[in-house]
Amino acid sequence: MTDNTPIDIIHSRDHDGDIAPEDSSKKEHRNSVERTPATIQHDKLGDDVPPDGGYGWVCVASVFWINAHTWGINSSYGVFLAHYLTNDVFPNTSPLMYAFTGGLSISCALLIAPLATYLIHLFGTRAVLNLGVFFETLSLIGSSFVTQRWQLFLSQGVCFGFGMGFLFVGSVGITPQWFSRRRGLAMGINAAGSGLGGMMYSLAVGAIIPRLGLSWAFRILGILACVVNLVCANLLRDRNKAVGSRYKAFHLPLLKRPEFLLFLGWGVLTMLGYVAILFSLSNFATSVGLSPHQSSIISALLNLGQGLGRPFVGMFSDKLGRINIATFLTFLCGVFCLLIWTFARSMGLVSFFAVLVGTVAGTYWATVAPVLAEIIDLRDLPGGLSITWIVLVPPTTVAEPIALLLRNNRSEDYVYLHVQIFTGLMYIAAAVCLWLVRGWKVGDNIRVKQEMAAAAATGSEEKETGLVQKSERAGISDSGVHCSPVPTKKALWYPHALLRSMVAARKV
Repeated sequence: MTDNTPIDIIHSRDHDGDIAPEDSSKKEHRNSVERTPATIQHDKLGDDVPPDGGYGWVCVASVFWINAHTWGINSSYGVFLAHYLTNDVFPNTSPLMYAFTGGLSISCALLIAPLATYLIHLFGTRAVLNLGVFFETLSLIGSSFVTQRWQLFLSQGVCFGFGMGFLFVGSVGITPQWFSRRRGLAMGINAAGSGLGGMMYSLAVGAIIPRLGLSWAFRILGILACVVNLVCANLLRDRNKAVGSRYKAFHLPLLKRPEFLLFLGWGVLTMLGYVAILFSLSNFATSVGLSPHQSSIISALLNLGQGLGRPFVGMFSDKLGRINIATFLTFLCGVFCLLIWTFARSMGLVSFFAVLVGTVAGTYWATVAPVLAEIIDLRDLPGGLSITWIVLVPPTTVAEPIALLLRNNRSEDYVYLHVQIFTGLMYIAAAVCLWLVRGWKVGDNIRVKQEMAAAAATGSEEKETGLVQKSERAGISDSGVHCSPVPTKKALWYPHALLRSMVAARKV
């Protein structure tokens, strides 16, 4: 479930690709006037060139395995949930309470993200990563001794979420610091770790519980996670000083921007569908007559689809546009739920759906930060993502309980029909939110180009005459030709302009 762009790292100046070459005379004049010590240090930090490999590949491998032993292990909760529901492990515990445990792990990981970002600033990346290893190990080993449901909530829910959050925030921003040209490939490999880890541990948990019991399943996971994460956490090296990293927990003015609010809507609606698929598919398999072993295979295939699909999502996003791909694949996931999942009854069809939907269900996690970087200024990205993680806490907490409440236990053949419809509609509604953002972005790109053209024309006239003509301010050149008026930011949201931009064939 990891993402392709750092949440706490930004460059100390704008991306080189977003800045037009500056006129040498203007640059010399600016340097002679504005070269303060702070500016000189600012430029030095911004001139960093990633090595695009080298030790970066060690970091890629380390983050891959951290993802496999955090989000991957968390993805296997669907197998635990199926076991809890069918065996009444903790008496007097309702299915709704079991569902909250899985949601708590994700929501707590997101809730702790701003604190983890702040702690990186105080104590460094490695300290935060090792703190995550401690909490996750404590969670899994502690879960093997629980005897009451509140202990399960604290161990497998809250404590595991804290460990996963510290490891996620500490590791997700490191790989982009080492790569430039190969960044998409490197981040795609990182994102695949959670899917492939989920596949491995769904199969492992499904095999261990019948043979060794629930307690030893937790202990084995705890030992493996501790060893692997501890090694990987201490192999990672950040380049915070080289890239000029800075930290900001929140940027509240973003909440005044309609495009950012729609972006948050995309996340909330996607998470309501994603968590429902992730944790319900294994139990759905048992509801249609498959065995517990077969249901664990279904959960593994879902994670296999995520592991195989996420690198391709990243590569296609670079080629066809990040917002375009995120919108299309989010919509496609909703269609798969409505047209395939609702008719899946056999092992073959359920397996086909699991792999197919896995390739697109986690599109949000593969594109969330790149999409946000297209919407807001790069300098505001950490603050925007921190707000995003907090906003996602409620939907990730309640998504699976909602799914369990929607089950129709009185219907033998269509127990999960309402869940399937709910999930599909959530993904489609999320795609509509992002489609509106796409329309705004297309219009905004046109507005920026027109502003640049107008500024270039004005600058050329000033160089020749040294004066700014009043007619130019009115949009009329010396030749009497009327220049196209630049639309205002507010005008981009007019219904006719927005609709025209939404259907425009543009790479955004």
